[in-house]
Amino acid sequence: MGRVRIVTDSSAQFLDPGVIDRYQIEIIPLTLRMSAQSYRDGIDINTETFFRTLARDRGPVQIVPPSPSTFAELYARLNRQTDQIVSIHLSRGLSDLWSNAKQATRTLLGRCEIEVIDSMTTSVGLAMLAEEAARAAANGASLDEIVHTVRGMVSRIYSVFYLESLEYLRYNALLTEAQVILGSMLDVKPLLTIEDGELIPIEKVRTPAQAIDRLVEFVIEFSDVERLVIVQHTPHPTEQTRLLLERLALEFPRHEFPVVQYNPSLGALIGPEAMGIIVCEALPSREEDT
Repeated sequence: MGRVRIVTDSSAQFLDPGVIDRYQIEIIPLTLRMSAQSYRDGIDINTETFFRTLARDRGPVQIVPPSPSTFAELYARLNRQTDQIVSIHLSRGLSDLWSNAKQATRTLLGRCEIEVIDSMTTSVGLAMLAEEAARAAANGASLDEIVHTVRGMVSRIYSVFYLESLEYLRYNALLTEAQVILGSMLDVKPLLTIEDGELIPIEKVRTPAQAIDRLVEFVIEFSDVERLVIVQHTPHPTEQTRLLLERLALEFPRHEFPVVQYNPSLGALIGPEAMGIIVCEALPSREEDT
């Protein structure tokens, strides 16, 4: 049948939305529950509306994954065009989405080969994986080749975030109520990373300047950076972001660092007042391998 089709979910944040149509990437929407209402991410609510609502209500946001039946319907529709699908999704350490997708594959056993991949990440990192898979599929790669490429790339995606507010760590059970109260009293702010697919606190800082120092230190640990994206809570660069860009330009003078407002699914995890860096580490050069 047709070429391998690529599926991901709306937590994937593509820097170039045109990639989705260009490579015919299928996006299955998450549902965001906030302010006693449910919204399909990217359909019923966009990033601007999400942050406006979050700023107004300051409450928790629940990420609800598509059901197995919703996945099954999507896979069945794609099966009319292809008998091979690679489905790459939000880390199963952050959602049940992967499990629901995996369950849905049983409905097409013997008719369609579906490989469900845990991205171990979200947001821009997930989009990087989906784009790489879709580009390989467009170039005629087999399902096995695409799976091998994506799984090799998963281990090269790294993220770190600086949060102004501790509340969303409490909402997502990453900190206890007592830890949030103590942290607020001491005026400390957390740095988080995604490790083994889970969002975990790794360090605390007291000032934005210290946070920028730690973010720069995070990046210079890599011997070579293939892609680096700065994510923040506003659509325009903040003073902190400008300082971070200046520092990174000194360390990596030949690199460009896109700055984007992070999407609702990441906002549900880290809250409305955060910034971070998502890195794809470059593959070692052949000279280093020999």
